[in-house]
Amino acid sequence: MQTRRRWRLLIFDWDGTLFDSIGSIVECTLVTLREIGHPEVEIDDIRGAIGLGLRETVNLFSPGCDDSMFDRIVQVYRRHWFAKYSHEPFLFPGVEEMLAGLAEKDYLLAIATAKGRTGLLKDLDRAQLQQRFHTTRTVDESPSKPSPQMLLDIMDELGVAPRQSLMIGDTTHDLQMAGNAGVEAVAVCSGSQSRERLLGEGPIVCLKGVADLGPWLLSQQEVTRAESIYRP
Repeated sequence: MQTRRRWRLLIFDWDGTLFDSIGSIVECTLVTLREIGHPEVEIDDIRGAIGLGLRETVNLFSPGCDDSMFDRIVQVYRRHWFAKYSHEPFLFPGVEEMLAGLAEKDYLLAIATAKGRTGLLKDLDRAQLQQRFHTTRTVDESPSKPSPQMLLDIMDELGVAPRQSLMIGDTTHDLQMAGNAGVEAVAVCSGSQSRERLLGEGPIVCLKGVADLGPWLLSQQEVTRAESIYRP
């Protein structure tokens, strides 16, 4: 008996998938909106926008926002985030062990996130995961999800075809990005959106959390029989 993997490259979202940061992002957004005098935004709307780039998020809450106001919003948000909220979140339980196990099995590991490069590097440094991923893409280098460009760039850099790649994320933006890139996807219910909403995008499976990925991948390995040299 031999086993064959369905995927070679695993691409993870960051916030809400590997990093337990959704509550901090929501609170930082509320503080920012209050400081600039913006009308209140429903928490569910903020949660639903997590995973988009800052420009796309601002456009949702303030259609027609000019560059001057956008720059102010970004400055206020980043000031609050790095002063307080960036120190709060950390990895979900079991993530370090899960990633180590996948690395031992020689999977290629990558990140595709709506975070900026500076924020991601700070998070990776805090989590001591700087060397765990073969490559990463942020919204600073690629268009916002659900554009497929982050995934296309990652696959091109690592020389992996879409059929050998798997996206793991907690939002419809992640799943739509995967579909736009021709990549299969796994949803995790640890982030900002409900299981029902995620299932509406047709992921292969919706896991409780990303720590369940290792056992699930093992269950997906294809078993093949080596052809016998003997003929009946």
